[in-house]
Amino acid sequence: MNPALICPTSTFSATNRCCGKPSNFRNHPLMKALAVTVALVSTMNAETALTIYNQNLAVVRETLPVELKAGESTLTFDRATAQVLPDSVVLRDPAGKAAFSILEQSYRNDPVSRSLLLSHFEGQVIDFRTTYPDGKVEVKPGKIIRSGHVPGGVPQDPIIEVDGKLRFQLPGEPLFPALGNDSILRPTLSWQLGSQDGAKFDAQLSYLSNGFNWEADYNLVAPEKGETVTLTGWVTVENNSGTGFDKALVKLVAGDVNIIEPAMPAAPMARGLAMAADRFEAKVQEKAFDDFHLYTLPRPLSIRDKETKQVEFLRSPAVKAVKRYVYDPNSMRFFGGGAAQTQPIQGMEFPKDVAIYWEFKNEEANGLGVPLPAGRVRFYRSDDQDGNLEFVGENNIDHTPRNEEVSLYTGNAFDLVGERKITNFERDDRADWLKETIEVTVKNRSKEPKEIVVREHLWRWLNWKIENNSMDYEKKDAQKIEFIVKLAPDEEKKVTYTAHYSW
Repeated sequence: MNPALICPTSTFSATNRCCGKPSNFRNHPLMKALAVTVALVSTMNAETALTIYNQNLAVVRETLPVELKAGESTLTFDRATAQVLPDSVVLRDPAGKAAFSILEQSYRNDPVSRSLLLSHFEGQVIDFRTTYPDGKVEVKPGKIIRSGHVPGGVPQDPIIEVDGKLRFQLPGEPLFPALGNDSILRPTLSWQLGSQDGAKFDAQLSYLSNGFNWEADYNLVAPEKGETVTLTGWVTVENNSGTGFDKALVKLVAGDVNIIEPAMPAAPMARGLAMAADRFEAKVQEKAFDDFHLYTLPRPLSIRDKETKQVEFLRSPAVKAVKRYVYDPNSMRFFGGGAAQTQPIQGMEFPKDVAIYWEFKNEEANGLGVPLPAGRVRFYRSDDQDGNLEFVGENNIDHTPRNEEVSLYTGNAFDLVGERKITNFERDDRADWLKETIEVTVKNRSKEPKEIVVREHLWRWLNWKIENNSMDYEKKDAQKIEFIVKLAPDEEKKVTYTAHYSW
């Protein structure tokens, strides 16, 4: 990573000066006289904040107490995530009072392991301990000829010399005399900082990290009869970053932020689930932020690595929803263009399923009126006989602004049936027209009255008019019309019309 000079006030000059003072501290006379001061910062003193995007990304912010002496100092932070984007790291004094320069910045993610320690002691003799089934313990010295450690690659078999013979495996548990030079226990960020004067301040460390995600989930509960529903929303936060966080302030960004995807995306990891439902009055705070929406969780969140947590962010006990039945048998456009578009369809059978849609408006008058982040909506009906909730379907919603309609397909109705036929087809190439007569039959085999929307797509040509229609229709767009058919219990009705196309 290229070292960068970062000024606490984020201002730079053409002469490479930071906060009005020379940034080339390596040539300063003080540098020859002063020793390096080392400051190790742990999360025991750090205030943590996370802004998580639903795109495998988060901004991690830590508050680091820093005490610098005049000259060059080393600052080390050993609780960075294992998926830091190193070129995104920013270290600054948010108050803009401390004058310092970043001479070097480095990130290491090679925490100590057995194979790494073996590589540190290559060519040396260490002890190996073997414990036998009878409890006998034997310790033998062995010389590490080859550790087998391959940085960033596939490990090889180690080669150990014991009693003058070579072994392609460890002769027991290695007993290392020390961690070895330059070993780290956790992913670590470190800086070489230059300062003419001593400084003591709380620095803010910010960086982007992969390994974070969040998504919204909604539960919609309806009574057995009626369509006034209870809608609850949850945010599910996942941490696969390689580092856990204790009492972090969490914000969630909803929206499609443009990100340059890495060449090798991170592999999905296993996850555990922990519930963090807030039973008190604290609520998730939402506000518009730039062209996106920002949600602030009401209380700090402690989340381990490879852990998933859920927090309730929305509860509306009386949302007016409408369940609609739609028969849309010709939703797929006929493949082909030109002459093929004006030919009769030979032997085509249309589906008989009648789809179920739940619809509601995201407005304040309907108990909502807040931006809804994208997520999965699960629908439940209450069974009055035993009081239990039964699952009746699910689907996904996209990011939905306030005052927008939500329409979700949740399955097909068992007792409703549709049939579609092309009963006549005429074409006159000299007069540039064709006529197609359609017959649609819808049947209600339930014990309750139903209303079915019959949706027809006029895909054959742009110029059309409807003739001889058996009932009124509504034009929805340039190539779509709908008929509303009301059916009594165990009733069936036919809808017929002729589409007259011309070109």
